Amino acid sequence: MIPAPVLVELDYLIHRSLHAGVLVAVLDDIERGAYEVANLAPLDYRRVKDLCDRYADSDIGFVDAAVLAVVERLDEPKLATLDHGHFGVLRPRHVDALRLLPE
Repeated sequence: MIPAPVLVELDYLIHRSLHAGVLVAVLDDIERGAYEVANLAPLDYRRVKDLCDRYADSDIGFVDAAVLAVVERLDEPKLATLDHGHFGVLRPRHVDALRLLPE
């Protein structure tokens, strides 16, 4: 599952460090069903706003807040991320702490 806002960051990272073929491969994977893209639901935007306000001093931006909102809505206890710093600070509503992968 990939929250839709993550695709924008992924595009940026791929174009900065790799080549466009990598993005095309990811999009092929999405098209084939290897990943499901989770769009934000209307109530997710309220949660994103609350998280951005609550963690304003921690440099939590829209994408990180959107990821947490989707994870909470899906009641998912784990998250694959390279950003353990930001996600280690965030406190989800549905579990005491997310299990961040890779560990």
